[in-house]
Amino acid sequence: MKKYTLYIFLFFLTVNVCSQELIIGEERIEPGIVLIFEGAIKDEVFPRSNNLNVNETNIHIEARVNWDTKNTPPGTPAGGFIPYMKINSIIVNTSSGLRTFIDLLPHINLIDNFHYARNISLPGKISDKYDVIFNVLPPSNYDLNLHKDWNEGYGDNLFNGQTFRYSDIDFEEIAKANRD
Repeated sequence: MKKYTLYIFLFFLTVNVCSQELIIGEERIEPGIVLIFEGAIKDEVFPRSNNLNVNETNIHIEARVNWDTKNTPPGTPAGGFIPYMKINSIIVNTSSGLRTFIDLLPHINLIDNFHYARNISLPGKISDKYDVIFNVLPPSNYDLNLHKDWNEGYGDNLFNGQTFRYSDIDFEEIAKANRD
């Protein structure tokens, strides 16, 4: 029995370490889109040619973007990923004013599944505080075409672009953590 208890403990310890994330903010925009902005432990991401080496970064900045589980347009899959969005983030060091700009790209893993993210190097020390801005834009007319029923019910785009700002974010614990 002790052997199984140890395995269960190690399993939950491993899941907790691998899924450690800092929730920066949670938002809901119409028509029923939920955004969760996170700072996560940096990770090795492929293809390497599109991503910074994990050893050259501090954190993995993420936006999980899914349909809500209630009050959504007919036909939308509850909790389903929303593709083709354009999301970028600006991380500003509150002490020095130095900033990093990054486009978040679609990623997939076995913890969050589809999400938008990038490994980044913070513009300063990991112990500094940061203001974080997320610009969220709908898919372009080239990336997403709308049927007549959507256009009549919700307009000529998926949603209106928005900006979300968060102040004095502390990334130190996430930046010091490892997935190994």
